[in-house]
Amino acid sequence: MSQSVSRALRLLRVLADGPRSLDELAAHLDVHKTTVLRLLRAMEAERFVQHDHEHRYRLGSTLFELSNRSLEQRDIRTLARPYLATLNAETKQTIHLATYESGEAVYIDKFDATQSVRMYSRVGRPAPLHCTAVGKILISGLPVDEQVRVAHRIEYTRFTDRTIDSPERYLEELALVTRQGYAEDHEEHESFVNCIGVPVRDGTGSIVAAVSMSVPDMLLDHARVLGTLPQVRAVAETISAELGWSPTPTKEHA
Repeated sequence: MSQSVSRALRLLRVLADGPRSLDELAAHLDVHKTTVLRLLRAMEAERFVQHDHEHRYRLGSTLFELSNRSLEQRDIRTLARPYLATLNAETKQTIHLATYESGEAVYIDKFDATQSVRMYSRVGRPAPLHCTAVGKILISGLPVDEQVRVAHRIEYTRFTDRTIDSPERYLEELALVTRQGYAEDHEEHESFVNCIGVPVRDGTGSIVAAVSMSVPDMLLDHARVLGTLPQVRAVAETISAELGWSPTPTKEHA
């Protein structure tokens, strides 16, 4: 990758966190302001960035256009969206759809709760693998040897007192998720937020996505969130069926 392209991409990542001045951007790249300004002008000509009257730079409209097109090309997202919207309308809670990409669980769709409470998550951002329901679901779908590798490369950031903090505990949790067919985030990522997640499978039975519902316990306590599991699971199974999945028939015994 050329140095200019690398620097331009780094600028976009910095601006993803909010507007920055030319001085701030130059300091971040540790290069002269004229170098950064040359990059910004080229990016601004293509609407990748824009600047305001205070000469603070922010992301431009081209990025939003590309982001929307990228998301629209995700078959799972397009297919799942009406079902997630219905679940959101019925439960009035925050609904997520996530996939596993390049070693991360990434939110590819989200419906906010109809109440005033909003979750920290955002479409396009990764979800911690060790303390979110979607992360646990997606990793539980990997081969066991890959699960072990993932478990030992995770940085076990402690978000709350309940956050899983070791590879051993994480692997035990993944085994539990596999046995029970769903995952929980019981105040592990955000205090006072409970979350349940279930797998979405394709025609081969592989887990290709995860659907989750997140609820602050001021609205529903842990037990009542678990009580919504059949609704969330039904939606994930409907999406899976659309992708060609069908459950293994249960053998009847005489």
